[in-house]
Amino acid sequence: MTRGVVGSKPRISRGLPVGSLIKCTDNSGAKVLRLIQVVGYKGRLRRLPTASVGDMVVVSVRRGTPDMRKKIFRAVIVRQRKPYRRPEGIWVQFEDNAAVIITPDGEMKGSEIRGPVAREAAERWPRIASASSIII
Repeated sequence: MTRGVVGSKPRISRGLPVGSLIKCTDNSGAKVLRLIQVVGYKGRLRRLPTASVGDMVVVSVRRGTPDMRKKIFRAVIVRQRKPYRRPEGIWVQFEDNAAVIITPDGEMKGSEIRGPVAREAAERWPRIASASSIII
């Protein structure tokens, strides 16, 4: 595992298949990301790999600054539109799909996060939790 991750992940409804366009919510210079692969996904034949909140994914930058565009990075999903259920029984849904770009050793590429971050992602990635302003 990488340095930035802590503990195990509860089962969350997976709402982001490969090919999804995701908003980049940090200040790294990227604006829109395309999901290429889910790190650690073990799937089934002919089923698209899907990601959920807290997952590390491989993304390509579709829109952003010229030095970021057309490059491949790793990112962590911090929000998803598909509703998912928490163990205490409440359902959580965000208004967009968003991710934060990270370096290979688990550090954030940007220095701030715009908008809320899901509690599941904040608990699993402490460096993302410390940079976020709102945790839901």
